[in-house]
Amino acid sequence: MSAETTTPRLEIKNLVRHFDGRRVVDDVSLQIRAGQVTCLLGPSGCGKSTTLRMIAGVEMQDTGEIWVDGKLVCDTVFRVPPERREIGLMFQDFALFPHLSVADNVAFGLHGGSKAEKRARVEELLTRVHLINHIDDYPHQLSGGEQQRVALARALAPRPKIMLMDEPFSGLDNRLRDGIRDETLALLKEEDTAVLLVTHEPEEAMRMADEIALMRSGRIVQQGAPYNVYTRPVDRAAVAFFSDINVLKAQVNGALADTPFGQFLAPGFPDGTDVDIVFRPQHVRIDFDRNGHGPLPTPAEGVAARAVVERARFLGHESLVEFRMDYDGGILKATVPNVFLPQPGRAMWLTVRRDRCFVFPA
Repeated sequence: MSAETTTPRLEIKNLVRHFDGRRVVDDVSLQIRAGQVTCLLGPSGCGKSTTLRMIAGVEMQDTGEIWVDGKLVCDTVFRVPPERREIGLMFQDFALFPHLSVADNVAFGLHGGSKAEKRARVEELLTRVHLINHIDDYPHQLSGGEQQRVALARALAPRPKIMLMDEPFSGLDNRLRDGIRDETLALLKEEDTAVLLVTHEPEEAMRMADEIALMRSGRIVQQGAPYNVYTRPVDRAAVAFFSDINVLKAQVNGALADTPFGQFLAPGFPDGTDVDIVFRPQHVRIDFDRNGHGPLPTPAEGVAARAVVERARFLGHESLVEFRMDYDGGILKATVPNVFLPQPGRAMWLTVRRDRCFVFPA
């Protein structure tokens, strides 16, 4: 394997940034290869945008290093200016120049080359984002989605090695967002650009990313392919960030935790440890009451527990049913594909798939 294929396009090592004595970014390290999309995912205020600004060069790290194609771009002594880092930027605010035409906006970042070469690059990109017919229009004549695509073309025009994107789609109408997001991703992949996308929306990260870096309180707490981050979460908060959760409280005895749904394996926990058994609403199975009896226990789904419907709502692609559990009066949520709206007060039986449950320290 050649050094070219093994060297990351972007590598950040142990970045730290303090504000007012607080570590806003705390020892963050990442590698992104050419053509790879990595999403920095986390709640507002967790340090995502600050990390992006340090990579772009508009903010200095306190410690740590930034490398592009195996060459040092910035540490606490040496610093390549932002305009020489070959890094493109896209933010929620498109910041198009209102007094420049679409063509001139896209050409703004192009340096060197003849006028004809610049025009050819502008026309190529506007054709690819389906805006060639608007080449002589001005930003105020475009819709929000069209302005977004002009901003993308402008950012791509100089052929940056890396694209940094900070919540770039959050200002768009939901109906536009999916299409523009997919078009943007396809274009970036074609250009073989390494992409670091900041978002607080798990669905966007799952849809776009080759890799997700889950960030919390300035640190990356988990990193991997979207499937792995979703199905092998590191803690209860990681499960909850991607979806609603149900939590059963239990105590470990002999590597087992007793619950109304039967016993759960809890290897590695000492006897007496309080644990949370966490599972998502879509992994709750609902069964009908048969004269006060539920389904028989199975190894895959354990013991059925009786509950009464509290309320049910149809959400468009699924139904959400909330149950009040007989055993402790607590609320447990279940989702069902399509329409399922049982009446409040109806008794039903619930089971939970063992292989979809996570056991964490309480």
